[in-house]
Amino acid sequence: MKITDPIADYLTRVRNAIKARHRVVDVPASNLKKEMTKVLFDKGYILNYKFEDTENKQGNIKIALKYNPETKESAITKIERISTPGLRQYKPASDLPRVLNGLGIAILSTSKGVITDKEAKAMNVGGEVLCYVY
Repeated sequence: MKITDPIADYLTRVRNAIKARHRVVDVPASNLKKEMTKVLFDKGYILNYKFEDTENKQGNIKIALKYNPETKESAITKIERISTPGLRQYKPASDLPRVLNGLGIAILSTSKGVITDKEAKAMNVGGEVLCYVY
């Protein structure tokens, strides 16, 4: 089965794992997904991650999801795809979105790499808005 939108697949796997209260989720790897995973980890939305090699050379990303020990609430309330293959969403640095009034993050693919909306604003670079996380 060929997946037409690998990023949407990645986000859906994470979303489904959270709904099912899984501790770990497996995602087929790509360089963009690896960078997105690093951003999620740096911003504290996931507990940990590990890149694994598979025999088909693609590799795997194991993501340990983060939950509140008392309330069992996930650190990610919503993870939402913005730019799709059919409609790419590019934003200049001056027009970057504020997610949940600054409480959430937008993950962007820019010329400086995969970064958050706040980092892009600081560096004054625009790019493709991949997804919102909050």
